[in-house]
Amino acid sequence: MHVGMVFLHVAPANTITKAHGEAVDEWVYPEFEQNWKLFAPNPLQQNIAVQVRADIRTAGGEPRTTGWYDLSAQDGRDIDGNLLPSHTQQNELRRAWDFYTGSHDSENRAVSTRSALSESYLRRIVVLRLERGGAAGQGGVVERVQVRSKTTEVPVPSWSDDKTSSEASYRVLPWWPVTAADTEGGAR
Repeated sequence: MHVGMVFLHVAPANTITKAHGEAVDEWVYPEFEQNWKLFAPNPLQQNIAVQVRADIRTAGGEPRTTGWYDLSAQDGRDIDGNLLPSHTQQNELRRAWDFYTGSHDSENRAVSTRSALSESYLRRIVVLRLERGGAAGQGGVVERVQVRSKTTEVPVPSWSDDKTSSEASYRVLPWWPVTAADTEGGAR
């Protein structure tokens, strides 16, 4: 069934996709979306790290804000030395970030009918990773999260005359409240 749905998603418009395109899109987006950036004539020339911090309520009821967790660095550590890393380990967070930035402008305003889906998808991923990492501590609860990206230019080769900035730039999203659907108990 999955192969058939992905085939219908990437196939040219046809009778089946005209009649059932919404069902195909619901199956494919956002987890199985196809992307051809690998073959782009102008490949990405930036390193983008996705980071998250959280407001938590400890088991004793005290509020606390965590430091920034670099989820992209964690992904890198998880696949480093792994001969057969999973697609999820390599791409889940990066694709969620691309999905969000593709459906929101630089002021984080929705520009697509899929904007709300991209936000909930990214929020669910970061909340689940915080929970699995024990960010709230024993008996603590993650109440809200804030996501940011840190973008740095890929250094140019020594033989090139091109110049790039060594300064990092940040895109900081607003704080998002965590809902029951974002947590382990709400995961499908």
